[in-house]
Amino acid sequence: MAVEPESTAVNGRKRAQRPQRSHREVADELRHRIRSGELQPGQRMPTQAKLADEFGVERGAVRQALRILQSERLLTNVSKGSPATVASNLGETLIGPEAPPQPTTVALAPRISAAFAARHVRIDALCLTSVSLTLAMGEPLREIHAGRIEPARVDVRVLLPSRDIDLAFPTSVDPSADRRLQRRWLAQRNAQGQVLRHNLLTLRATHGIDVHVSFRALPFTPPVKLYLLNGSEALFAYYTVQRREQEVDSESLETYDTEGTQSMLFAFEQGAALRDTTFVEQSQRWFDALWETISTELLLTD
Repeated sequence: MAVEPESTAVNGRKRAQRPQRSHREVADELRHRIRSGELQPGQRMPTQAKLADEFGVERGAVRQALRILQSERLLTNVSKGSPATVASNLGETLIGPEAPPQPTTVALAPRISAAFAARHVRIDALCLTSVSLTLAMGEPLREIHAGRIEPARVDVRVLLPSRDIDLAFPTSVDPSADRRLQRRWLAQRNAQGQVLRHNLLTLRATHGIDVHVSFRALPFTPPVKLYLLNGSEALFAYYTVQRREQEVDSESLETYDTEGTQSMLFAFEQGAALRDTTFVEQSQRWFDALWETISTELLLTD
């Protein structure tokens, strides 16, 4: 009778060969080892090659798994060239789908970075401006230029408010005031979008990556922001409007506005639970419907 071959796992246990796992299954197993204390704070992880051999997956899947755990602050020093390290402050870390919401400036960048471990990166965003998204792209772009990650294709779609509508916010409290706030918002929308597009399209020339960046205009002011990553994760936040005083062209104005970079970001992962999976699927469906129906071509010009 044929005997199923065995190999030695990195922790010394014997394991039988199994069907190839997904990167999320690898992340789940490593997260369990960290939670249980099998992997201790400050301990160096096995190399990506050893983890790939243990789990029977490609190294790309291991990198995706490690970046998920890095986004949850369970691992540090995740790179292509050296083993990662278990975080030393595990008591303060974020743990998978149970992680509490955090401000966009804190939560978005590591999630975007983790998404870039995929061979085909797909990011959809609906927001008031692309400031947070542009900032969050900094880390994966540095990783690409350093040769630590190598996506083959990057597709980015961004929905932003149209320049032709009267914004609900930012706006002046006095309805008779001029449109200086809207002009300032429009300049920021265009400038950030141009930077985002330029930085991504540069990857075509520098690394031969197949990059596509598209913008479309919405006929309304979005009350929420949404980021969809590789069709498997949805990050959602409310724009909380506040009345505050701002200086515009050396004049103090009472305004209704929001701090989008500080909006609390809620994370939903496909496969984490039925509720999360449904939210991701419906969010993608909602975004696609807006993109394909009532949105229009957006030119990042005055």
